[in-house]
Amino acid sequence: MLAIFSKEFNSFFSSAIGFIVVGLFLISIGSLIWIIPGPFNIFDLGYANLIPFFEALPWVFALLIPAICMRSFSEEKKQGTMELLLTKPLSLDQLIVGKFLGCLCLSIIAILPTLFYMVGLSSLTANEVTVDYGVIFSSYLGLVLLMSCFTSIGIFASSLSNNQIVAFISGTVISLFLYFGFDGLSSISLGDSQLYALDYLGMNYHFRSISRGILDTRNLIYLLSITFIFLAFTRFQLKSLSE
Repeated sequence: MLAIFSKEFNSFFSSAIGFIVVGLFLISIGSLIWIIPGPFNIFDLGYANLIPFFEALPWVFALLIPAICMRSFSEEKKQGTMELLLTKPLSLDQLIVGKFLGCLCLSIIAILPTLFYMVGLSSLTANEVTVDYGVIFSSYLGLVLLMSCFTSIGIFASSLSNNQIVAFISGTVISLFLYFGFDGLSSISLGDSQLYALDYLGMNYHFRSISRGILDTRNLIYLLSITFIFLAFTRFQLKSLSE
């Protein structure tokens, strides 16, 4: 598993593409919350918190993470090395977890520089105002769990096709639906009432709860369950290929 992890991790930074992707991510998210006027701009919000940052990230990661994951199994299938991997002395679970952790670590590295945003935030506050770092760290925990969900979805989408573009589109569509889709469905009127309970099935509901500093085990279990479910789907898909 460690060899698979190293291969997946190193392949991304073996060329300038990895650094360009991470750089574009930091520039885009930094511009959204510090420079470009709009709903995600901290100065327009007028409060000393990173709420706009954590509201913008799911949109960005729903595109970025499937792009990172799209080559995981698609490239192996296209180059004909998938069969070779399946015959190596490692289990299917080790193969999947190795690729999953490799892609997840890439995403975590991308957000590490954003920890410095807390320094900038504290410099903008008045002397008698303190930044609620507890809520911020809780939001980062929720973000890592959300990233693991998107990563498992991206890995699953990559196992479905040998075309990276198809894998990217599939991963993005599934990620966006599971994050925002149930919110839209809950607003649909059915008779004289609305299906409010449906938003509980979406990742947005649980991530928002954690971002408010509420570390409810139900929210943690939900996000972890989505990760394990899609990893199980990936295992089922790959196992069907090896039979």
